Amino acid sequence: MHIEFRHLRTIKAIHEAGGLARAADLLNMTQSALSHQVKGIEEQAGVELFARRSKPLKLSAAGLKMLRAAEDILPRVAALEEEFSGLVKGRSGRLHIAIECHACFDWLFPVLEQFRKAWPDVDVDIRPGLAFDALPALRREEVDLVISSDPEKLEGVSFLPLFDYEPVFVAAATSPLAQKPFIEAADFRDQTLITYPVERTRLDVFTQLLTPAKVEPRAIRQVELTAVILLLVASGRGVAVLPDWVLRDVRYHSDYVTKPLTEDGLTRRLYAAVRDEDSSKPFMAHVLRLARTEPVKLQRG
Repeated sequence: MHIEFRHLRTIKAIHEAGGLARAADLLNMTQSALSHQVKGIEEQAGVELFARRSKPLKLSAAGLKMLRAAEDILPRVAALEEEFSGLVKGRSGRLHIAIECHACFDWLFPVLEQFRKAWPDVDVDIRPGLAFDALPALRREEVDLVISSDPEKLEGVSFLPLFDYEPVFVAAATSPLAQKPFIEAADFRDQTLITYPVERTRLDVFTQLLTPAKVEPRAIRQVELTAVILLLVASGRGVAVLPDWVLRDVRYHSDYVTKPLTEDGLTRRLYAAVRDEDSSKPFMAHVLRLARTEPVKLQRG
C-alpha cells in the first residue's frame, strides 16, 4: 500500500465538496481523472472508501479513517512547508544568543524587543549557561550569535564590530578616591573590588589595568546582579568597574562618583561572532544593525 499526500488531499476534497464534480473543480482536475485516482487508491488499500449508492457521496468506515489521517497529516505538512519557505525567504529562523559580557543584558533586551516586533517568526533565545563555552557552542551550531569583547581567528566564524565602550570606575560619593581626576591601578590596592562572578580574563579591570600592572585589590567580592553591585558601592562596601552604558544614570546620582581609568581613559570594543554562512541572513543583519545603534543611545544617556 502506497499512500501519497495527493491521495489524502483527494479524500478530504471529496468529503468537503460532497461529490466528485465539485471536488474535481476544487482540485483543478477532470471528474474522469478524479474517479480514476479514487479507484487507484481503493485498489491499493484493498477496501472501498466511499458508499457509492449514497447521495451526496459519503465516505465508508475505511474512508473516514483515511479522512482522519488527512486532517491530521496535511496541516502539519502545510506548516512544515510554510516554515521551510520562511527559512528560504529569510522571514523565519533561529537566533540563539550566548553572552560573554555579563553587563550586556542591559542593552541587549531593548535590542531584542525591537527585533521581536520586526521578526515575529524568528525563534529568539538567550543561552546564559553557555557563557564560558560560547564560541565552541557557536561552531557546534548550538547558538547563532555570541557577544564578545575578545575576537579570535576561528575558521568559519566572523567577528563583526558592534560599538566601542569605556570601562568606568564607580565608587560611593564619600570615597577618598572621589577627589581624584582619574583612577590608576595602584588605587585598587586598598579597595574591595566588586565584580561579576566570571573569570578575571573576562573582566576589563583586570585584563586592561590590574594584571598588566601586577596589582591585586585588597579583596574581591563577586555579585551576580548589576543593581546589587551598585547598591553595595553606594553603601561604601567596595568599588567597581562597569561599562559606560550601565552607568548612564549613576553619573548624575549624588550617591556615586564615576572616574575614568588612567589619565586617557580606556576604550574597548564589543563584537558579534556569527558563523559565516549566517552573516548575510536578513534577520541577522537587522539584529546586528540594532546592536550597533541602540547601545549608543544608552551610552549618551
